[in-house]
Amino acid sequence: MSEGSSLELPVPDEGPEPASDDEIAPPTRESDAVLGRRAQLLATEHWGLLAARSTAQSEVLTRITIFLTLVSAGLVTIGLLGQASDFGGWFGGASLAILGFLALIGFMTQVRVMNVSEEDMMYVVAMNRIRGAYVDLDPAVADAFLASPYDDAAGMKRTYSFLRPRGASILLGSSVMLLIVVNACVVGMLVGSAIIAGGGSFAWAIGCGIIAGLLFTVGFMTFGGIGFRWAWSHYTPRRPTPDGGTSSLR
Repeated sequence: MSEGSSLELPVPDEGPEPASDDEIAPPTRESDAVLGRRAQLLATEHWGLLAARSTAQSEVLTRITIFLTLVSAGLVTIGLLGQASDFGGWFGGASLAILGFLALIGFMTQVRVMNVSEEDMMYVVAMNRIRGAYVDLDPAVADAFLASPYDDAAGMKRTYSFLRPRGASILLGSSVMLLIVVNACVVGMLVGSAIIAGGGSFAWAIGCGIIAGLLFTVGFMTFGGIGFRWAWSHYTPRRPTPDGGTSSLR
C-alpha cells in the first residue's frame, strides 16, 4: 500500500428508512359479514331496551291508576261514613285510618314513579349509545336521526324533545308532579284530620295541613333532584355531545 493511499472502511447497511406517517398503510376494513353481525347484535339490544322501557312505563301507569282509584274510593267512603255517623263518634278514627292508608300507598307509589323516571332516563341514555354505534357503522345515517347519538345529558335531553328544548311545562305536566300534588293533598288532609280529632281548632288544622303538604312536595322534589344529579355525577359518557351543543335539530 502506498503512502498516499487512504484506508476506506465499508459503510454499514442501515436498512430501509422508516415510513412516514403519510406512508403508513390504512387499517384493514372489516368485512361486510362482521359489520352485519355487529348491526344485528346492536339491533337486538336496542329492541330489548325498548321492551324493558315499555314494560316499566306500563307497570307504573297501572300503579298510578290503582292509587287514584283508591283515593277516589277512600274519599267517597269517608263521606258515606260521615253521613252514617253524623260526623261524630267513631268517624274520626275511621277517617284517620282511611287517610293513613291512602298516604302510605301514595308514598309507595310516588317512590316507584320516581324510580321509573330514573330508569326511563337510563334506557334513553343506553339507546343513545347504541344509536352512536349505528353511526359508527354507517356515518350516512346520522342525518336521518332526530334522536341523539350522544350518551351525555345534552344528548338525553335532545332525545326526550326533538323539536325544542325541554322547559318547565315538562315538569308541571309530568306524572311525577301529578302524584306529588295528590299525595300532598292526602297528607295535608291526614294531618288536619288528626288535629281535629285531637281537639285542635279548625284554623290550626288548615294551617298544619297546608304546611305538611308543602313539606311533602319540597321533600320529594329535592329527593328527585338529588337522585338526578347523583346519577350523572357517577356516569362517564363515551360519546359526549360536540361542543356541549343542546340544539334539537341540525
